[in-house]
Amino acid sequence: MRGASFQGFICLVLFCLAEPATHCWAKKQEEIDGIAAKVNNDVITHSQVRALSAQSEANARQTLRGQALTDQLKKLRSQALNTLIDRQLILQEFQKLKAKGAEIPPHVLDDHINTIVRQQFGNDRNAFVRTLAAQGLTLERFRQQQEEEIIVQALRGQMIKPPTVVPEDRIRAAYERSIDRYTSDELMHLRMLVMRKSGTQPDPRRKLMEEIRTKIKDDVPFEELARIYSDDSSTQESGGDWGWINRRTFNEALSKVAFSLKPHQLSPIVDLEGNYYLLYCEDRKPQRVKPLAEVRDEIEKEVLQSDRQQLQQEWIARLRKKAFIQILP
Repeated sequence: MRGASFQGFICLVLFCLAEPATHCWAKKQEEIDGIAAKVNNDVITHSQVRALSAQSEANARQTLRGQALTDQLKKLRSQALNTLIDRQLILQEFQKLKAKGAEIPPHVLDDHINTIVRQQFGNDRNAFVRTLAAQGLTLERFRQQQEEEIIVQALRGQMIKPPTVVPEDRIRAAYERSIDRYTSDELMHLRMLVMRKSGTQPDPRRKLMEEIRTKIKDDVPFEELARIYSDDSSTQESGGDWGWINRRTFNEALSKVAFSLKPHQLSPIVDLEGNYYLLYCEDRKPQRVKPLAEVRDEIEKEVLQSDRQQLQQEWIARLRKKAFIQILP
């Protein structure tokens, strides 16, 4: 890979790197507090590991306690260490390419940093420099960090050559595996009138519900009676309107009644769990499965992305296999 071709590829990855780069501004390591791993002739320190896992660890401490927290912190630090090992292997690989003429022209890095200053600091370079200082970074160190990020992203893309076309049988197989994603629920626009039982026998509220049902069948609008009589305070003002529901909205007994109704059909009185219910179906939408032709492009992109990730993992595995890696306690 000569300098010109590598420069061209570098330019392609800058779109990804135009996103906020705050994660690159970790506080400058004051001192090396121990070596976490050796990667050929380079070392990774415990401070670097903690800096990378800091945010994930903070999130874990908000939700976990005791042994679960201990186990999660150990897992997060292991993941961070492996990420840093992979990153160092890629940087070392670039050094080999650099000996053959590969380089990142200074103006590419300048343009990238200028984009950060423009997008995140309103083109206020003094504010940018003050922020670096607050993070314990010099401009020189920040440039080095950004250059390394560009190298890592560039090589991850440059060193693999995924196919650009996915065979039709793979697309169909992926579609069939994920058919639930492309299947919409059967829906119903439902109104419901709820009345609490009185607790006496015979129950006068049951008789009232029968009278209400008769009025509805005689063309008195369901919503008018629901506004007057329903004990469901959440839907009373809207005339018992539940909007569009699926079969998981209510318990099995109510759902069975609701989805037995056709549009503009009124249910019998449902006696359930201390209440009487009247259900009215405004409309129905059947379950729909999106055809393959409708989602083909989406699936193809996902398969290609999966292939790229797999090829990257295989490339990193090859780098690891030929490297000397020692993880220290």
